[in-house]
Amino acid sequence: MLEHIDTSLIDWSRAQFALTAIYHWIFVPLTLGLAVIMGIMETMYYRTGDEFWKRTAKFWMKLFGINFAVGVATGLILEFEFGTNWSNYSWFVGDIFGAPLAIEGILAFFMEATFIAVMFFGWDKVSKRFHLASTWLTGLGATISAWWILVANAWMQNPVGMEFNPAAGRNEMVDFAAVALSPVAVNKFFHTVLSGWVLGAVFVVGISCWFLLKNRDKRFALSSIKIAAWVGLASAVLSAWTGDGSGYQVAQTQPMKLAAMEGYYEGQQGAGLVAIGMLNPEKKTYNDGVNPFLFRIEIPKMLSLLAERKSDAFVPGIMNLIEGGYRQKDGAIALSAEEKIERGKTAIAAFGAYRAAMEVGNEADMKVAEQVLKENVAYFGYGYIKDVNDLVPNVPLTFYAFRVMVILGGYFILFFIVVLILSYKKDLSKMRWMHWVALLTIPLGYLAGQAGWVVAECGRQPWTIQDMLPVNAAISKLDVGSVQTTFFIFLLLFTIMLVAEIGIMLREIRKGPKEL
Repeated sequence: MLEHIDTSLIDWSRAQFALTAIYHWIFVPLTLGLAVIMGIMETMYYRTGDEFWKRTAKFWMKLFGINFAVGVATGLILEFEFGTNWSNYSWFVGDIFGAPLAIEGILAFFMEATFIAVMFFGWDKVSKRFHLASTWLTGLGATISAWWILVANAWMQNPVGMEFNPAAGRNEMVDFAAVALSPVAVNKFFHTVLSGWVLGAVFVVGISCWFLLKNRDKRFALSSIKIAAWVGLASAVLSAWTGDGSGYQVAQTQPMKLAAMEGYYEGQQGAGLVAIGMLNPEKKTYNDGVNPFLFRIEIPKMLSLLAERKSDAFVPGIMNLIEGGYRQKDGAIALSAEEKIERGKTAIAAFGAYRAAMEVGNEADMKVAEQVLKENVAYFGYGYIKDVNDLVPNVPLTFYAFRVMVILGGYFILFFIVVLILSYKKDLSKMRWMHWVALLTIPLGYLAGQAGWVVAECGRQPWTIQDMLPVNAAISKLDVGSVQTTFFIFLLLFTIMLVAEIGIMLREIRKGPKEL
């Protein structure tokens, strides 16, 4: 089948999914961040009885609700695309991948839908305590929703807790706890949710500074800034910590992604981390002899510390991962990509032999084929790889996106520290330069989140499921024209939704908290 799939179909299907995911992630992190901040504000109202905090909480809730509605719409389309554009993937691992998504829909989404109604329409209709609980439970529902979606994504990065069933021709879950609680999933959840809190804090500080810039609602703006800045500082610091954990997990489960993140071709002991560098655009393949960098400044031994927690540990580069031959942590000699491809082809052939024997009821041949398949199934996905160079992701995109994410993460820590100092030690309301800095920081919050997902998703190419199923084997066999058409329909639809959301939010911001 793969020989008959147009490569442009793969490219357009990937583009359509990327488009939907990028737009969806514009809305989700702000939802997660605002949920925490408005929950704190309503808690202040509950504890003090001051109507000021009620008006403040309701203002940010209004912006939360607008953003939440559009995020749900894009999220639904994203899940449908697994069936429309990636049907082979859905068939191959649907029993595993579908479980966390089903739990997310049944538990988290309905939890959000239930309590968000009370949060918006229950003011003065239910007790203050119940309304406060509803606000926090709405945010908790959004966070639980993120948990199960990120569990599904983490499983694609590090497939665990399953076995391949040759009779069914698909992978089946055998250990739900391994899937739901894998170290990759846990770390990805905290890092991603914390990045959403950072964006929510950046957003609240920026919008509040707009009020100060306009000389409006000073108490509202300064109170919002203080709460958001504390949330932002705590989440930014914790995000840096979980980012270190993410780097370690990537080194353990996706070494090629780590190598791409660093533009790292030749492995060494005591490997340094590139602090500043520019890649050489003339570098085309891993073995073309071209220096990968025009210039770079490294932090000595830091990559070894990040990857293995040892300053003198060996970290394989792209060339090592392709050519193999180096000694791994367990003492085994790493296979080359060519050897993995051959073992993958052996696994695919054994699977075909098993199915053929099953059709005629030849149990002896089935057992032989099943044994060969078990010995090689770990490399099943490599059997669909045509060229070892296809195993190398887009190095420049991954390298620069990683640095954008890290640099902005450091900037946010500094930003929140400065905001807090000015809020408590100076009169922030009169510092117009800081108002503009805060406003211009809002798009940087979105950029950091998108850069993180570029690293996570582009860095694992060509895999849909790491080492198990490449993109070219996960695709639905569709007409290229239909995918192109829906791509531009979605582009237009999502853009209209984004513009409409921005317009509605700007209108509500101009009204301010006093007119609610």
